[in-house]
Amino acid sequence: MSKRIVIDPVTRIEGHAKISIYLDDTGQVSDARFHVTEFRGFEKFCEGRPLWEMPGITARICGICPVSHLLASAKAGDRILSVTIPPTATKLRRLMNLGQILQSHALSFFHLTAPDLLLGMDSDPQKRNIFGLIAAQPELARGGIRLRQFGQEIIEVLGGAKIHPAWAVPGGVREPLSVEGRTHIQERIPEARTIALDALDRFKKLLKDYEKEVQTFGNFPSLFMGLVTPDGLWETYDGYIRFVDSAGNIIADKLDPARYQEFIGEAVQPDSYLKSPYYRPLGYPDQHDQCRIDSGMYRVGPLARLNICSHIGTTLADRELREFRELTSGTAKSSFFYHYARLIEILACIEHIEMLLDDPDILSNRLRSEAGVNQLEAVGVSEAPRGTLFHHYQVDENGLLQKVNLIIATGQNNLAMNRTVAQIARHFIQGTEIPEGMLNRVEAGIRAFDPCLSCSTHAAGQMPLHIQLVAANGNIVNQVWREKLGV
Repeated sequence: MSKRIVIDPVTRIEGHAKISIYLDDTGQVSDARFHVTEFRGFEKFCEGRPLWEMPGITARICGICPVSHLLASAKAGDRILSVTIPPTATKLRRLMNLGQILQSHALSFFHLTAPDLLLGMDSDPQKRNIFGLIAAQPELARGGIRLRQFGQEIIEVLGGAKIHPAWAVPGGVREPLSVEGRTHIQERIPEARTIALDALDRFKKLLKDYEKEVQTFGNFPSLFMGLVTPDGLWETYDGYIRFVDSAGNIIADKLDPARYQEFIGEAVQPDSYLKSPYYRPLGYPDQHDQCRIDSGMYRVGPLARLNICSHIGTTLADRELREFRELTSGTAKSSFFYHYARLIEILACIEHIEMLLDDPDILSNRLRSEAGVNQLEAVGVSEAPRGTLFHHYQVDENGLLQKVNLIIATGQNNLAMNRTVAQIARHFIQGTEIPEGMLNRVEAGIRAFDPCLSCSTHAAGQMPLHIQLVAANGNIVNQVWREKLGV
C-alpha cells in the first residue's frame, strides 16, 4: 500500500504570515484575519525532558529574545524545587532581563520601525529598510546599532554568549558578575542614555506627521495586562498581574501569576497556529465585535506596561512617562504608541541597570540554591520585551516533564493584531486594489506589536506577507505576495 506523507506547513522557517481581508456585498472591508502559518511544537517535544534542561531548550524558541524564555523557565524550576534563590541571583537575572528588553526594543525601533517613520510610509520599498536608513540618517542608525550592542553585551558579560546563554538554571544562576564586567557595562551607560534620549526627542517631533496612523493603527478600547510590584511600580521580572481598562481603571490587581488559568483563557482559531488568550471573566470576544469595551481582549508589552503601572521609579523615565500620559490623556489606546513606549522602556532599562550595578551585593558569589524535586507543578512568569511570558510545567517525581504550556506575548496580542489589521484595511482599502503603500501600512500595523514572527526574520524593511481580498461570496478578488528582501 502506498503512503502519502504531508508536511504542512513547513517548520523551522523564518516567519511567514498571511492576511485575509473580507469584503461585504458593497465591496467594503467587513473583517480581516492575521494568520500565523508556522508550527514548531515546543510544548509537545519538551515532554519527557529533565526539568534542568528546560531553560536551555526553551531558550531556542526565539533567537531574538532567548533570555525571556531562559528566565521564565528557570523561575518555573525554582518553584518545582521549592527554593528561594539567593538575592544576588535575583538581581543578576533582573540585570540580564533588562539587557534583553533593551536590545530587543532597539532592534524593533531602529531596524524595523525607523525606516517607515523617517523615510516615509509611502517611500520607495527598495530604500525603505535599514540600509536606506543608514544612507539617509547614518548617526541615528549607528546609535541604534550601538544601543542594541550595549544590551547584548550585558547578556554576554553575564552568560558568556549574546544568544542562548546557558546561564540561568533552576535554583539561581551559574556564574557571577566580575568586577571587570561591571566596569565595562558602567562605562557604556552614558552613551546609551544619550542615544535613548535623542531617539525619544526625534520620535516626539515626528508624531505630528503621523496623526492618521495614530488614529488607525489599532486605536480601539481593550484591556491591558502586565506585571507590577505590590505598589504598582513598573516591573520586568517578578510581581503581580494587573489588568486595567481603556479608561485606566484597575479591574483586577495583585493576581498571582501562578494562578493564571483563573483569569486567562486560551482559544484557538482554525486559520492560525497562534493561540488567542483572553481575560476569562469577560469572556472570549465576539469575532465581529472585538472592540466592545466589555470584551476579554487585552494587550501586553511595552504599551500595556506603561498603561498599568503607577510609575517607573527612575528620574528620566518617569519624566517621559508623565509627558506620554499627557499626550495620550492618561491611557494610550493606539497601538502606534507601542513605538513610543519602547523608547521610554529603553531609557527605564538603562536607569535600572545603573541602579543594579551600584548595588554592592551584585558581585556576590552566592548564586544558587540546591534542592531536589519538591513540587510536581509550577508556573514561571517574567516580562519579555513583547509582554508577559508564562511557562507552566508538570513533572514526575524524577523531574521529567509530563506536560508543558507556554503562553507567549505575541499570542496574547493576537486578538488585538487581528483588530488592528481590520482597522487599517477599512481605512486604506478602497475597492479591490492593494497598493504598495497599503501593504506597508498593514505590515507596519503588525510591526507595532513587534511580533516574534517578524523580528525573527531579520527582515530588511519587508517581511514575507500574503494578502487576500475575499468577496462576500467567498471568491478571492485579489491577492498579492510580498517576499522578504534581504536577511
